[in-house]
Amino acid sequence: MSTTDLIPVISKNFVNPDTIFANNQMSLQDIEIYGFDYDYTLAFYSSHLHTLIFNIARDILINEHRYPEGLREYDYIPNFVIRGLHYDVQKALLMKIDSATNIYYDFYTLLLKGYSHGHTMKQFMDIFSLPEMTLLLCVNDYFMKHNIDYEPVHLYKDVKEAIGDVHVRGIMYRAVEADNEKYICYGEQTHAVLRKLSKNGKKMFLITNSPFDFVNRGMNYIVGKDWRDLFDVVIVQADKPGFFNDRRKPFRRVTDKGVLLWDRIHHLEKGQIYKQGNLYEFLRLTGWRGSKVLYFGDHIYSDLADLTLKHGWRTGAIIPELRKEIKIMNTEEYVHTMTWLQALTGLLEQMQVHQDPASQTVIQQWINEREEMRLRTKDIFNAQFGSLFRTYHNPTYFTRRLSRFADIYMASLSCLLNYDLQHTFYPRRTPLQHESPIWPEQTSTGAMNIPFRRRQMDTIFILK
Repeated sequence: MSTTDLIPVISKNFVNPDTIFANNQMSLQDIEIYGFDYDYTLAFYSSHLHTLIFNIARDILINEHRYPEGLREYDYIPNFVIRGLHYDVQKALLMKIDSATNIYYDFYTLLLKGYSHGHTMKQFMDIFSLPEMTLLLCVNDYFMKHNIDYEPVHLYKDVKEAIGDVHVRGIMYRAVEADNEKYICYGEQTHAVLRKLSKNGKKMFLITNSPFDFVNRGMNYIVGKDWRDLFDVVIVQADKPGFFNDRRKPFRRVTDKGVLLWDRIHHLEKGQIYKQGNLYEFLRLTGWRGSKVLYFGDHIYSDLADLTLKHGWRTGAIIPELRKEIKIMNTEEYVHTMTWLQALTGLLEQMQVHQDPASQTVIQQWINEREEMRLRTKDIFNAQFGSLFRTYHNPTYFTRRLSRFADIYMASLSCLLNYDLQHTFYPRRTPLQHESPIWPEQTSTGAMNIPFRRRQMDTIFILK
């Protein structure tokens, strides 16, 4: 059966990019309180923001850390790197690691456990880390091209500090506040989601690391000047993930003009703004505990991990990259490529028993073609690092963490508009290696029958 014969069957299984996907069974009927991060959860940003962060951090390296002036020739390259990559600080290597902790780069496959002995490995999980990774690569590239000897550890620390200064000094915040239209993507229907939840009597709260002025201007632009009426509690500069673990920091009330008040906080009141604090105090003051709370954030570690592991909240991950990747997987090019890649893999599995020279020549051609197609499927998503979610046949380490710490995940909060608040999300049953990818059909004689067309269709769908 040809690849063309399979396409009509497979095309019926295209995935809607606005779908909410479940790692664990969860019913919205059980959720009484909804919590949100701000950046890349309520507010989405254009690529202009990453360019801004890159340019400012690059100039800080040059002006304050005395890095070469030649670095000004480097500009930010959108979509050059992806989230979830690991960086070997000692060797200055940026790499992609799969769920089994295998490292894939160039033509080498190494095991992380052995490779990283004595090395500091940093994983970039934040969307804001994309400019940081790109800047690290650019500076490394400049030093290598000019045969400049340098200490990779110092480079990593300097770049990290420069990127941090863009946030800490308020440079990024002031730039976005001055031009919301340029930097904030107004179109994710955040306001519609919040009003839907409010209309249905749900309580809502905001916990963000960003300062109040920045959040206030952004929410005024996205939702409207009455945005605070929708939230029962608003906490800014929370210092996550420390907020979820450090019991020492008390809440402090902030006025609309940014003045810090000194009174002890006995209640978290609607309409007030609070700074810092900690989750244990938050739980004591609100009583919002356990699985009736659903919190959304984009950072799997800082936003979701502790809430899942220690406090029993339900968690939702916002993965903006998801929409683009699903649209790619729905293309005819991707379906054709994956269909033939699976067919080749099946042929190799079955025909490897033939040891005669002619058969071995064909098998080697298939092996070479399969490797070419594996690289092609990677390049469809990102020429350097491939898909955020998959490394060849294995899930990425990012995906492993996503499945561990997020009950549900989606491209944006607007996906909630496609579901009523009684909806139950069910995870798909993913076949293990020793399980059949479909439920076998019974023939009239009682024998098991697994049609070739359905085997191919379900295998392709699982690979997505």
